[in-house]
Formats: sequence, C-alpha cells, structure tokens
Amino acid sequence: MVDASSNNEKLIRFLEEQLAYSNQQNRDLSKKLDQSNKQIKALTEQVRQLNKLLFGPKTEKSKYNAPDGQASLFEEDPEDDLSFTDPEHTEEQSQQTISYTVVRKAQNKKRNDSLRDDIEVEVVHHHPENTTCNCCQGKMTEIGSTIVREEAEYVPAKMKKIQHIEHAYECQECKGHLTQKAQIKRGKAPQPAIQHSIAGPSVIAKVIYDKFTQYLPLYRQVKEWERHGLNTNDKNLSNWVIRASHDWLLPLYEQMKTVMMAKSVLHVDETYGKIINRSDGKSGQSNAYNWVFRSVPSQGPIIVLFQSALTRARSVLESFLKGYSGTVVCDGYSAYDKIEGVSFANCWAHVRRYWLKADSKNGHIGVKYCDDLFRLERQFKHLSPSKRRKNRQKYSRPIVEKFLEWVEKSPFYGKNALAKAAEYTLNRVNGLKAFLNDGRIEIDNNPAENAIRPNVIGRKNWLFSVSEAGAKANAVCLSIAETAKANGIDFYRYLKKLLFDLPNLEIHRNPEILNQYMPWSKLIQATCGK
Repeated sequence: MVDASSNNEKLIRFLEEQLAYSNQQNRDLSKKLDQSNKQIKALTEQVRQLNKLLFGPKTEKSKYNAPDGQASLFEEDPEDDLSFTDPEHTEEQSQQTISYTVVRKAQNKKRNDSLRDDIEVEVVHHHPENTTCNCCQGKMTEIGSTIVREEAEYVPAKMKKIQHIEHAYECQECKGHLTQKAQIKRGKAPQPAIQHSIAGPSVIAKVIYDKFTQYLPLYRQVKEWERHGLNTNDKNLSNWVIRASHDWLLPLYEQMKTVMMAKSVLHVDETYGKIINRSDGKSGQSNAYNWVFRSVPSQGPIIVLFQSALTRARSVLESFLKGYSGTVVCDGYSAYDKIEGVSFANCWAHVRRYWLKADSKNGHIGVKYCDDLFRLERQFKHLSPSKRRKNRQKYSRPIVEKFLEWVEKSPFYGKNALAKAAEYTLNRVNGLKAFLNDGRIEIDNNPAENAIRPNVIGRKNWLFSVSEAGAKANAVCLSIAETAKANGIDFYRYLKKLLFDLPNLEIHRNPEILNQYMPWSKLIQATCGK
C-alpha cells in the first residue's frame, strides 16, 4: 500500500509538472501569437500606407478649405459655399447644355490675355484694292473704319556691341606757355560690373534672371546667346554669375540680413541639393543643403534669404542666427531646438499631415481638430496681431487643449501611423501652443515652404552646383530674386539697375548707400516696380 500510495503521489506530481509546463508553453505561445498579430497588423498598416502612396491621391484634400500656402486642404465656410443644384444629365443632355452655355457666355466673356497699356502700337490699314464704283465708275469716299482685331507681335531681342571711348581734351592756350603745364581733361567711362569681361550689366542680368526666375540652366542658355550673336560657354556664364553675385549682390544680401535679424519672428526651412566639389572630402553624391529664412508681413517688408551649407546640422542654424533674439517658426526637425535667445513655434500643417497619414477613424478625428484651427485662422487672417492673439485665446485655445488631452488619453501604441502621429504631436506641445500667445506667429510654416519651392524647382533643372562658390552664388541670387518678387519688383529690371549703379558707388566704404537699393525703397519701387 505504501508503494502504491508513493507511486500515485509521484504520478500526480509528474502530471502537475506536465500541466504547469504545458500551461507555460501555452502562455509563451500566446505571447508569441500576440506579438505576431501586432507585427501582422503593423505590416498590414505599412502595406496599406505604401499602396496609398503609390495608388492613392497625392493631395491633402479634405472637406475643409486650405490654409494659406496649402492646396485645398479645407472647404470654404458654409456661407461661402457654392451649391450645385442642377440635376445630373445624360451624355446627350450634357453636350447640349455645354453647347448652349458656351454660346450664352461668349457674349460677356472676359479675355484672360492682354497687352500692357505701354506697349508700342503699330496700326496697319487695309483699303479696298479698287475704290471706283462698279455702277457709275465714280470715285468712292471713305465713310468709316473698323478695328477687326488686335494681335501681339514678338520682336526678337538683338545683341549690340557697345564701345566705351574716353576722349581727352587739352587747353591750347596753356600749352603755349613755357612756365605753365597744359591742363588735360579726360572723359571717364562708368565702371563695368565685371572687370575685363565682355558681359555688360544687361547680359549678366539676363543670365541671372533666366536661371533663377525661368529656371533655365546655364548650359541651355549658351545656344540662345549664340543665336543672338554672343559666342560663349557655360563656364563663362557660371563665372559671370559668381563674380556678379559676390561683388554686388552679396553686399545687398548682407544688408538685408542685418534688417532681418532685427525682426522678432522668422520662418525657417531647409531642403537638399548637390555640390560636386566639396571641401569636407565627401562624395558629390552626398547631400548638401539650402536653408531659407523668411520674415513675416506684420513686421515690415518681406525678406527671403537662402543659406547654402554642406550639412543639415544645428551649427548652420546657430551660425546664421548668431545674435538673434526672437521666435522661429519651423517644422519638427530636431535641429530646431536649444539655441540661446531663440524660441521655437512648431507647424500645425505638419501635425495635420501625420494624422492624415493615419487614415483611420482616430486619424480623421485628429485631422478634424487641425481643420477647426485652420478654419479659425482664415477668419483671423486680416486682424492685427493683438486682435488675432485675443481671438486665438478665446476660440483656438480650447480646441488645442481638447485635442492634446484627447491624444494623451488615447492608447496609441506601436509603430503604426497613428502612434507616430500621437508621438509627433506630444513631443512638440510647447511649440504647437506658441501661436496662441503671439498674434505675429503663424499657425503653420507654409510661408517658408513656399519660399523654398523655387530652389526645389530649380534643383530639378540645374541638378547640381559644381563648386561651393557656385552654390553660395545660387543662394545669394535666389535671395535677391525672391525678396524682389515678394515686394512687387521686376527682378530683371532690378538686376540691371543694381549692376549699372553699384559698381560706380562706394558701397564698400559706405554700406548705408545700399538702403536706397533695397527692394522696398522708394527709388527701387519707383524705377523697378511691376
């Protein structure tokens, strides 16, 4: 009996151990299954996101109207909506309706093409070949005329060679005196934009204008110049741009930067580029960067400055903003942080994009919160900074606080788009609240993104800069071009005036002269305004 009882106890312990072992295995398998399910869910989300990127719409449209600088993100206010109440047509009915509509509107159609009033007018008269009456053979008399059409005629540009000849004069009366030296006076030609170069100011201005406004690479400009009679090559054109930008546009750029550093709010963004010959030893395939800094309209004339750099590091930002004290509106890039004297306001458009990517019920809720804020901003757009701050405190702050509270309490975990949107939002709470306390701060960084767009468009055409000097010249020229455009200045006429005037002024000894040549100055507005 003892042996049987002992065997039973051993058997029971063995079975209990086996059961515990099985239970542990079940728990381990359950954990692995949970992990696998989470991984499958995350991978499914990634596949869905990739499919959306490949095959889905490429816009950020929603049922709300867009904030300034973004394309149709948000709908118009209900009172501004246009309703379409016409019934749906069949194909035949639609064709009939379209045909009728075109005919009806043609009577009041406003032209969308025209010539300026100051364009030279050439009148061409058309008289009958025979002004003899077919009945009585008498001489016919003109009874009126009709302008049957007006058309534009293009007169191709032409190249001229301008020879500057200095004439010398001598006093013949003094020349006859033995004790007195004859006086000689010589005419003085104006200084050229580039010494010992065939390129005049108008040619250099055209080269820079075509590259930075028409985005025409220098190598493609060569054939056009040859067609007009100027034989050159892209290396010469590049040297002209670098020399002109360094000698005459860079001092203007630095004066603009001095003015910009006195402002209290700036927008900042950056984008990549390529520089072939780099001083840091890296390959030409490595990314270089162009940073853009833009002032806000509420603080005077808009200034847009580009800064070329080999890196995207915070040191570039610290160097440019040295001595600056104010607020920088930016995206969520980590370099925008911890700079002495500078506070940072983050962009709500970037937050919205993260929630839009989530593309789920909770993602739509996050987008709705952002849309509500942008809708309010549209209403506050034309208010003064003080009134805008007051309205933001009253109407926008409750939405922001409710949104952030919802994000904090929602269980968004993992590596999916929803969790990334929540993490991005919560990591930038202070920066996202900054616009509530200062009416000069915009809710988004779209002004900087719009300002940097010409660099992105140009990059697709220029492809790369050969040297760092060329990249710096590009940044200077883009800065002058975009600042001129923002202040309503014709960039080509502005360049011509700068390259004609500045070489003959002592701007390096007296930099204050440059204040007269700022795009917002009375002189430039009067002579180069559009």
